[in-house]
Amino acid sequence: MRLRFTKMQGLGNDFVVLDAVRQQVDLDTAQVRRLADRRFGIGCDQVLLVEPPRLPGTDFHYRIFNADGSEVEQCGNGARCCARFIRDQGLSGKEEVSLGTLAGPIRLHLEPDGQVRVDMGAPELTPAKIPFLADRSAPTYPLEVAERTLTLGVLSMGNPHAVLLVEDIETAPVAHLGPLIESHPRFPQRVNAGFMQVLAPDRIRLRVYERGVGETLACGTGACAAAVSGQLRGLLGRRVQVGLPGGNLVIEWRGPSQPVWMTGPAEPVFLGEIETMRGQS
Repeated sequence: MRLRFTKMQGLGNDFVVLDAVRQQVDLDTAQVRRLADRRFGIGCDQVLLVEPPRLPGTDFHYRIFNADGSEVEQCGNGARCCARFIRDQGLSGKEEVSLGTLAGPIRLHLEPDGQVRVDMGAPELTPAKIPFLADRSAPTYPLEVAERTLTLGVLSMGNPHAVLLVEDIETAPVAHLGPLIESHPRFPQRVNAGFMQVLAPDRIRLRVYERGVGETLACGTGACAAAVSGQLRGLLGRRVQVGLPGGNLVIEWRGPSQPVWMTGPAEPVFLGEIETMRGQS
């Protein structure tokens, strides 16, 4: 099976985007891993599929596969890239498109300056729905990790996130604690681990260890989760600039039950074709 693809990036978080509207795409786990492989494939953090709509009122369906082949519910940087891809490929001429995801529908606005503004939906704070094993909802939770008790903000932005406050993002133990938090038994579906340094009420720095991927240059849902967690702790205001290793995002949230808005760039890198064969890994 020969597939046309577009390589895209949002703040260095990179994607292979496939048009599953005008070409047949049927990938197994091994094929996803091959596409994501930086030596034997194209190389990316996630493989994204744009499909015909499944949910009422949406324009397209958006699927996200991590580099390890697992399908996940949401990816904010990927959503921005999908909006740009849809416009660039002529799939829609709308300034606003609605995408269905495993986590529900999201709305995306293409701004005149090339930035993409995304309605990521309201954060989920109920432990059972994140999912996270806890008796009640709280701004922070203690978590025993590597014989230490960490204090984490835990919520879902369509996918689960744990946010740890650190003094210095440069020396934060991301490589050590990231995988331990990701696979902690209190997170039944694993979790994305964010390490947040608060610089001011409207500015933070963030590194994210993503489940099934490892540390990435940027994580859109992680930026949203960090901004929400910071507000719930009384540390941040409604509009926050999030500095990630790959660049900056602007996150806006007006409080419980309100949607989180994310604004940032999305850029194509190159177009190509690749031969996929079943059974390859």
